[in-house]
Amino acid sequence: QVQLVESGGGLVQPGGSLRLSCAATSNIFRSNAMAWYRQVPGKQRELVAAISSNGYNTNYADSVKGRFTISRDNAKNTVYLQMNNLKPEDTAVYYCNSAPSPSPRYWGQGTQVTVSS
Repeated sequence: QVQLVESGGGLVQPGGSLRLSCAATSNIFRSNAMAWYRQVPGKQRELVAAISSNGYNTNYADSVKGRFTISRDNAKNTVYLQMNNLKPEDTAVYYCNSAPSPSPRYWGQGTQVTVSS
């Protein structure tokens, strides 16, 4: 069964950094653009950052531009999200999935990011 497993979340103070990882259990996603999404209770899931299948092209939500960096290692079937200068409003559960249309069957458990002093 193909899965996407997110990790790397945690509690961090404002201004701190975290690096999230998304590991796919197969290489099925190598030919897909991938993205990180986040969701706060009571709100819709939003796209945070996306990366092309070859890693050459990226795009970001305006709220994270200049602070977050998405990358991927296709040899390891892993997508990363480096998050710097974190703000309380970045608090959410972070998920990875394909882009631009996430596949409903591949939503994982996500990883909780909490930014608080």
